[in-house]
Amino acid sequence: MARKKPTRHLANPSTAASGELRIIGGEWRSRKLRFPAVGGVRPTPARTRETLFNWLTPYLPGSHCLDLFAGSGALGLEALSRGAETALLVDHNTNLTRALQANLGALKCTRGKVLTAPAEHLLGAPASQAFDIIFMDPPFRQGLLDRLLPFVDTHRWLAPGGWIYIEYESGLAMPLTPAHWHLHRQKTAGQVTYCLYRNALPA
Repeated sequence: MARKKPTRHLANPSTAASGELRIIGGEWRSRKLRFPAVGGVRPTPARTRETLFNWLTPYLPGSHCLDLFAGSGALGLEALSRGAETALLVDHNTNLTRALQANLGALKCTRGKVLTAPAEHLLGAPASQAFDIIFMDPPFRQGLLDRLLPFVDTHRWLAPGGWIYIEYESGLAMPLTPAHWHLHRQKTAGQVTYCLYRNALPA
């Protein structure tokens, strides 16, 4: 996932400065992709991604993933590279979603879909499908996890037995989660704490 800070959006992505993402494992290992450097987006660090996907390795093949606040697409694209069946990459910034679509094309990947929408709008409605793995790395200092995690549960976005990954500021208390979400792994790297929960409800 990518960190986004509130700044102006560039109207013309072709003239925008760009960042670079390197996929670190799977089918597209070492592939480098470009994305517009808008809104302060940066890929989740490679070390954090390596740790997360080591945790998820047994559960990725054939999974259906939802990458909210997708930004550069670091997590959703990494999941597809490592065997996810599908991934829906969601971001509100049209420059970023155009780049995500272009990168899926460059990878010749038809298993990924891109949606331009605020995550709040998507999660605020009942799920059209339940996902096996959800990635949530929202912008900091906006209280988004506290607002949106209840929607993930009540609107049934996370499948029974599914996994949800979240990131938040290390200085804050852990966000409240449903009682049937069991904390599987947790780690802190600098100013970021990241956690992986499992939905313990039976299928």
